[in-house]
Amino acid sequence: MRTFLALLGCAAVLASDGGLLAARTRRASPHETTSATIDGALITIAYGRPYMRGRRIMGGLVPYDRVWATGADEATTLATTRAIRIGEATLDAGRYSLWTLPSAGTWTLIVNRQTGQWHTQYDARRDFARIDLATRTLDKPVEQLTISIEKGAHGGGVLAIAWELTEVSVPFTVLR
Repeated sequence: MRTFLALLGCAAVLASDGGLLAARTRRASPHETTSATIDGALITIAYGRPYMRGRRIMGGLVPYDRVWATGADEATTLATTRAIRIGEATLDAGRYSLWTLPSAGTWTLIVNRQTGQWHTQYDARRDFARIDLATRTLDKPVEQLTISIEKGAHGGGVLAIAWELTEVSVPFTVLR
């Protein structure tokens, strides 16, 4: 009887762990991958794309002065096939997670060495760089979080994040 109860207890633990894993892997938002080839480098960003759905986003759902995963579900990732320079930071070819630190006035892009984690598992000890972002107010709201990679007007590219009435961006260059 004790063996049966021990096995039943183990089964219950395994079932509950499996339930937590299943709940964690259920995505709340659609996911998208956006890619662009800029000056010979393939740059890809994978992220969850939540909708506004009538909610206040900046300073509400996305609180000011707290690190945000810049998307939903899994942490947003950036992959590059060549070294790039964003702000003062040089990122070697590879994968990184992207986070932001939004505020009412300025935003900071955080490039982190850790990848594959859930959006609630930010580890500041793994930060690679913090980069200031240009911020502008949009005339029309963007219903769904959108991250884009565009060619720059004078070479290089621009990484932009838009949602609600806010757009933040930063130029980058591909290193030879």
